[in-house]
Amino acid sequence: MHDIRKATPADASSRIEALIELLRDSVYSGASVGFLATLTPDENAAYWRDTITEVEHGRRMLLVADTASGAMAGSVQLSLTLKENGRHRAFVEKLLVHTRYRGLGLARRLMFAVEKEAVAAGVTLLVLDTEVASLADTIYPRLGYIRVGEIPSYAASPNGSLRATAFYYKKLQA
Repeated sequence: MHDIRKATPADASSRIEALIELLRDSVYSGASVGFLATLTPDENAAYWRDTITEVEHGRRMLLVADTASGAMAGSVQLSLTLKENGRHRAFVEKLLVHTRYRGLGLARRLMFAVEKEAVAAGVTLLVLDTEVASLADTIYPRLGYIRVGEIPSYAASPNGSLRATAFYYKKLQA
């Protein structure tokens, strides 16, 4: 079983090496999460430092999943909308599950956890995007997310080829 919790900035900072490995593993296994396979250790570390700063300033939530032995198995982020007319919505980003822990239902549990945190923060609408025909593209509809469409050639996959991106939303009950 995996322990899923909202990471504090101090917690995330103390686990930055595990976060770096999680992102590296995801990108190198082909996950389209905003980075190319040319991701360097310095770029990876800079991304996590920036993310931790956003957590510190209340613009983002980071949830992490650890194994019983303390290894980081996955994470997911919630990017909060700070505009006055959009505080009811947030963006789910970077659902990452290390390849060693895939197929165990962890992505589903991370999504349930991020939805619970969203509701606690007063968020009633979640939005996300993912590469068309990816593993994630099959998971979100099963979790109640509504596909609103796709845009061709929207984002580059880790190998650099342009791929279509699907957009989803889910209304949450407060």
